[in-house]
Parts: sequence; C-alpha cells; structure tokens
Amino acid sequence: MVWDTIYGRDVADEPVEEWGGIAYALAGLECALPPDWEIVPLVKVGRDLATEANAFLRQLTRRAGAARFIEVPEPTNRVTLRYASLTRRTETLAGGVPGWRWAELGPLVRDLDALYVNFIAGWELDLDTAMHLRHGFQGPIYGDLHSLLLDVGQHGRRTPRRLPRPDDWFACFDVVQLNETELSLIGDDPMHVAARALAAGVDLVVVTLGARGAAYFTSRPFRFGAPHPRGAAGPVETARIAAPAPCEEGDTTGCGDVFGATLVARLLAGDDVESAIREANAAGGRNVHHRGASRLHYHLRGQIAPQ
Repeated sequence: MVWDTIYGRDVADEPVEEWGGIAYALAGLECALPPDWEIVPLVKVGRDLATEANAFLRQLTRRAGAARFIEVPEPTNRVTLRYASLTRRTETLAGGVPGWRWAELGPLVRDLDALYVNFIAGWELDLDTAMHLRHGFQGPIYGDLHSLLLDVGQHGRRTPRRLPRPDDWFACFDVVQLNETELSLIGDDPMHVAARALAAGVDLVVVTLGARGAAYFTSRPFRFGAPHPRGAAGPVETARIAAPAPCEEGDTTGCGDVFGATLVARLLAGDDVESAIREANAAGGRNVHHRGASRLHYHLRGQIAPQ
C-alpha cells in the first residue's frame, strides 16, 4: 500500500492526500471481476497506517472472507506527486515496506486461481522471487511492470531506468502491461520488444498510450490461462484500441492501475482481448474524474458513495 500526496496543476489547489497505487487496482477489481471471483490481497502495509489501510479494504465487498493486508514494522510507503500538466509529473518516494521472498509468498498462492502482480514500489519481487513464482504457481500471472522500470534517486526522486535482464522478467508472466515510456526503456522498436516478450513466453503484451488508448501484441489466439507451449511464438499480431474522448481536466493518477485491474478481470471473465481493452480504456477514463482511491469503486460503477 502507498499513501499519496498529490499536487495538481493549479498551485492554488490544496494537495490531495489519499491511498494510491494498488488501492486504485483494488477498486478496479471490485467493479470488473466476474461474480464468481474474489480478491485475495497479498499486500503489505506499514504498522503506522495498518488500521487505516484495513478500513479501506473493508469498503470492498469482493474481498475473500476476513482478508487483511499484511502488517510490517517498517513505515508505509508514501509518494508525493506534483503535476505540471494532465500527464506530466514528478514523483518522490519515501518509506521502507520490504518486498516478498518466495519462502513467505509461496504458501500464500497455493490455493489461488490467478495472480495480478502490480509493481507499485518496484521492489515487490526481485527477479529470483519472480522466477520461483512462475515455476511454483500453475495459474495465469498478469504483470504490470510500471515501477519496475523506475529508480529511486536522491531525496527519493523517481527516474526512469533500464530493466536488467528483461527477457528473464518477461518469462515470469503470461500478460505484461507497460506504458510507452517503459517500452522505450527496453528497446527502440516496439515490435521488436514485443517479439522478445512473446518469444520469452508472454501471451499478450499491452502498451498503454494515455489519451490514445492502448495497443496490444500477441502471437496466438489468446485466452488468459489457456495452456500452451511456452516460447512457441508465431507471427506477431498487433492493433491499437482507441480510448473514449480524451479529458481536458481531471486527475490521471492511478489510471494505469485501474486499466490493468479491469483488463485482467475481463480476461478472467473470458472476454476477447479487444473487448477487454475497451472496457479497461473506459474504466481508466472514468478514473480521471475522481481524485484518490477511496470510494473510487462507487464512481467507477456510476453510483453515489454513501456518507
């Protein structure tokens, strides 16, 4: 979990302080999952905000039973976002919630049907743990690699970085989500990067394009979780799915997380790739009109949040 402080484009506006990161994805899953699926959050939070974090989780009706976030003694991760425009921002990170090791993660995934892995801090999994997860978990794995391609510099400033051993990372996931900037950090030619990912065993590469929607790359008739020989990639198929009309105002924080959660939910429901991406584009667009992740699931459904 991460606590956001968001400064908008208007310097006169008061900053918004809210849950961010994976909280946006949880709201997206709450709205988009098929009725026979439940959310099992494998999410750590610092002891300083554990009570508040679990209060957020209790707002969600799709969580499994008495599911709770996992409390650790380190301080909760906190991010400060300063927007210069609707899409341009700077980001700083503080906090010390540790990532997962296979010895603690392995027992928790044994009875799960699918995994949605979202790199919010960037160190949730190291490559060794991700490889153990790939070999130790038999269900489909969706990976939003976002912060895996962000470094933490002086004073917590987040800056883009090149990903070491990208092909080994690709091999850990069935579906990979990146944005344009992240894709360019792996290679200059999007088709070449996608071909590398598909050859490594990825079934579907999705690249978010902001107001222009999202593009996808695949090499076989895609069905999330369907068994196939890994690495048996054929000719690359690609298309761009346009987004709804772009927004001139709003808050784009969390749009990629809402997009990814909606996409994985609709793929689990059996939607075809293009239909699932259209739903994800629409959900990401609706997120622009809501600030913060608390009560976001009401907004995504078009409901009025209870007081």
